[in-house]
Amino acid sequence: MARVLVLYYSSYGHIETMANAVAEGAKSAGADVTVKRVPELVPENVAKESFFKLDQAAPIATVQELEEYDAIIVGAGTRFGTVASQMRNFWDQTGGQWFNGKLIGKVGSVFTSSATQHGGQESTILGFIPTLLHHGMAVVGLPYSFQGQMGVDEIKGGSPYGASTITGGDGSRQPSEVELEAARFQGAHVAKIAAKLVD
Repeated sequence: MARVLVLYYSSYGHIETMANAVAEGAKSAGADVTVKRVPELVPENVAKESFFKLDQAAPIATVQELEEYDAIIVGAGTRFGTVASQMRNFWDQTGGQWFNGKLIGKVGSVFTSSATQHGGQESTILGFIPTLLHHGMAVVGLPYSFQGQMGVDEIKGGSPYGASTITGGDGSRQPSEVELEAARFQGAHVAKIAAKLVD
């Protein structure tokens, strides 16, 4: 059984919802799944004034525990075309793991969100993949066998790089069913590959 960590950062709850869907998918593939989040860096008063979702149930992860998992699926919203600084800050503390090769051979994957269709979803995922590669991880995306990412029948996130959701400029749009299906598919896909590598 592969051990999978879904590690996320969510300001307004969209990525939290996607993270739980990713976890559902990984569990459906037989993985032992843990969902955790990275620490918030924004001062509490600013977070409250900005209506951040501060009641998230997932516990805070530590850098040291990353090596306990066979796969790490990272989720964070895009900020100006790159990953949110809270997630970047967390991984910037993994120098010890990198130096000692603790994540080499593990599976890594990424999902994201943005306010608009062209708000940097692909650049955010592609921009984070080098971090996983520098750690020696095997990168897994969202293959086209997930047909939900095809077609133009509705506005939707998702690409071969990873699942994603579109929040709307005011954050009012929640992940659609097809976006949640993509997240579940990605979680299951990562879990299956991680299980093969564990055997």
